[in-house]
Amino acid sequence: MPDIKEILPFILPLLLEELALLIYTIRHILTHSTYKRGSRALWLIVVIVGMEFIGPILYFLLGKEDE
Repeated sequence: MPDIKEILPFILPLLLEELALLIYTIRHILTHSTYKRGSRALWLIVVIVGMEFIGPILYFLLGKEDE
């Protein structure tokens, strides 16, 4: 099993990108009131529970209203 110090340079950028995407998505959900599908509560649950990349990506593909 690899030592954490060996894989940290590869994982850290992914974690930072995931966190930035999560924060941007939550901010977008909270500042907009219309969605293609679902409600604000639904999308917050999907994004937070699917916290890895899939939750925010699903929101931007299926939930974000075109402006």
